[in-house]
Amino acid sequence: MPKHHQAHRVCIVGGGAWGTTAARIVARNAAKPDSIFFEKVMMWVHEETLRDSSAKLSETINKTHVNSKYLPGVVIPANVVAEPNLEAAVFEATLLVLAVPPKYLHRGLFVRIMSKCAPNCRAISLVKGMHFIDSVPHKLSSWFSSELMGMDIAVLMGANVAAEVARDEFCEATIGVSDAAAGEVWSALFNLPTFRVNVVMDATGVELCGALKNIVALGAGFCDGLGCGGNTKASIVRIGLEEMKRFCKTYFTVSTATFFESCGVADVITSCYGGRTSACAKAFVTEYDGAKGYGKSWEEIAAELYDGQELDDVKQLQAVIDCLVKGGMLERFPLFSAINQIAFHSAPPATITALPERKAWRQKTNHAWRAALAVIGGMLVLLLAIYGAATAMYFHQQSQLPPPPPPKSGWGFGR
Repeated sequence: MPKHHQAHRVCIVGGGAWGTTAARIVARNAAKPDSIFFEKVMMWVHEETLRDSSAKLSETINKTHVNSKYLPGVVIPANVVAEPNLEAAVFEATLLVLAVPPKYLHRGLFVRIMSKCAPNCRAISLVKGMHFIDSVPHKLSSWFSSELMGMDIAVLMGANVAAEVARDEFCEATIGVSDAAAGEVWSALFNLPTFRVNVVMDATGVELCGALKNIVALGAGFCDGLGCGGNTKASIVRIGLEEMKRFCKTYFTVSTATFFESCGVADVITSCYGGRTSACAKAFVTEYDGAKGYGKSWEEIAAELYDGQELDDVKQLQAVIDCLVKGGMLERFPLFSAINQIAFHSAPPATITALPERKAWRQKTNHAWRAALAVIGGMLVLLLAIYGAATAMYFHQQSQLPPPPPPKSGWGFGR
C-alpha cells in the first residue's frame, strides 16, 4: 500500500523549543518505510519576525531546517513543514501533538482545530500544568477534551530537557493513556533508541506529576541558594515527591507505580538539579537580607536569567496552596506550605528545613488507618449479624409450613 494511504497524518501544535524537539522525534519515525504515519509532519508555529534577520520564523525553519529562535543549532528533519496558518497545519490530521504553553490555549484555538482536523482525530498533550476552578483542581487534558468535542487525550511527560533531547542524549518519557490501542499508536510515534517511552494506563497520574514537580524544584532551588549540602537537598526532594503523591491521591485517582516512572521521580530529579525553576529559586534566596527581605521579585529574576519568560510554576504553587487552604488540608503539606511562605510571604529561606517531624505525621496516618479498619470491622460484624438473623428467620418460617402432600400413585416414567 502506498505510504500516503496510511492512516495517520500528524500535526505538532506549537513551534517552541519543546514542540520543535517533539517534531524532530516524530518526523524520524514518520519517515521510516514501514511506519503507519504520513511522512510529512506539519508543525504549526506562531508567526513572528526574527530580530537578527527580519525573516519570518516559519520561512526560516522551512529553508534552513533550524528553529534559530527556540532551538538554535539543532537540525530538523526535512519532512517537517512549519506552517503559520493553524487551519492549514491541522488539515485532515488524525494525530495532534499539543505543545503550546497553557496560557496560549483558548477556546478559539480549539474551535479552529476542530474545524479542519479529521473526524477520528486524537491528541497527546505535552502541556504541563493544572486548571483550577473555584480553587478546585482539574486536569488540563479534561479541559482540552471538552473543548475538542470529547476527543481522546493522552499525555506525555518525563525527565526531558528539550535541548538535551534534541542533542539525542539518552532519556526516557512516560505516555499515559486510558485506551491501550491508543498507547500502541503513540508509542510507535515517539519511541526511539535515544528517546525511550513507556506506556502506562494512568493518564491522570502522568499528567499530574508534570504539573506538580516544579513546586518541588522551587524548594530544591532554595536549598541551592542557602548553600545546603546534598543530604539536605535530597531530603527536600524526597519530601516533595511524597507531597506530590499525597496531593494527587487526595483529589484524583492515580496509581502509586506512576510516581516511579520517568514522569515522576526522574522528572522531579531533573527539575531539581538543573531546571529553570530551581535556578530562579536559587537566585531568589541569594538576594535575601534578614533586615530588608528579598531583593528582587520573581519577574525581575526571570527577566535577568531567562529573557523575561514568565515563571508559570510560581503561579501554579499559589493555585495549589489556595486549593489546600479551601479544603482545610494545608497542614498535611508542610513542605508546599513552607515553599509558599518563602516565595510570597517573606519567610526566611532557612525555614525550608524547619518542617514538622515525620514521626508525628506517621502517627496521625496510623491512627487514621486504625480508625478506618475499626469502622470496616464493625460494618462486617453488622453484616454478618444481619445475615445470621435472616438465615434463622428463613429456616423458622420453613419449619412452620405444612408438609407437602404425598405423590399420587400410578405416576411413573414407565407410563
